[in-house]
Amino acid sequence: MRKTLAAVLVATCGALVGAPAWADWVPSFKGNDTGGIIAWELAHEADARQLAVNHCAKYGKVARFLAVDPQYGGYISFACRWVPYGSSELPVKARY
Repeated sequence: MRKTLAAVLVATCGALVGAPAWADWVPSFKGNDTGGIIAWELAHEADARQLAVNHCAKYGKVARFLAVDPQYGGYISFACRWVPYGSSELPVKARY
């Protein structure tokens, strides 16, 4: 009985030690109808302004940038706002 328990304990500890430690994965672009965030690394590869405009246009809103954290692991945050009444500004989605 003790040998079986010891073998199970050694196997369990070996599996836990051998498994990699995973941090929670975070997407490089995430948002909803109120706004979102764009990873700083993605901003170097793609046009962050156009990503935000296209995202907010899906909800019939315009993008307004709030903050930039220009460092590794930082984010660009934006808000999706309704178009003001009487404004000639309309949400436009780019089509390529």
